[in-house]
Amino acid sequence: MSLWKIAGAAAATVLAGIAAAGPQQGRAPAGAVKRGEYLVTVSGCNDCHTPWKMGAGGPEPDFTRRLSGHPEPLEMPPAPELGGGPWTIAAAGTMTAWAGPWGVSFAANLTPDPETGLGRWTERQFVAAMRTGRHEGSGRRILPPMPVPNVAAMSDADLKAVFAYLRSIPAIRNRVPEPLPPASAHAAGASGSTGTR
Repeated sequence: MSLWKIAGAAAATVLAGIAAAGPQQGRAPAGAVKRGEYLVTVSGCNDCHTPWKMGAGGPEPDFTRRLSGHPEPLEMPPAPELGGGPWTIAAAGTMTAWAGPWGVSFAANLTPDPETGLGRWTERQFVAAMRTGRHEGSGRRILPPMPVPNVAAMSDADLKAVFAYLRSIPAIRNRVPEPLPPASAHAAGASGSTGTR
């Protein structure tokens, strides 16, 4: 074999190694992703962030839209009047929209879509949001039914694992409406609006 063929084969091997390693850079270790998947599952994240559908045995999460939040095309009617009695919270059949004393909240898109999900979030922003109960760690308040005190009790390693898992799932383009404040929840719903986007 000539020197040129050996050099060419060596260069091809090196380039193939670089190409194979390239996409892996910046990815979380598989163990962190697996731990994050476990935490998302046992923490019930799919209960609100994955839209529910009617299945053969009754309501069930629609895993074709896993963790994509409130479905964009689903415009909600006005929230029911709840008063101040024992019934103070109402939920949509999809389990992605909730009404209560805080107004109306919509489950966020947790997929890595850069326009409508967490695709542009940093790990630091995610951890700060879960610790502070504020969108991106410093924005608007994260509303019920999100169990902020429970999630905030997770360790940094666990929150980073959750973020690693959320970055590993398929991105789903799904723009979720902004929450509706209590004073405008009924008026906006009556006009057919789902809030600003």
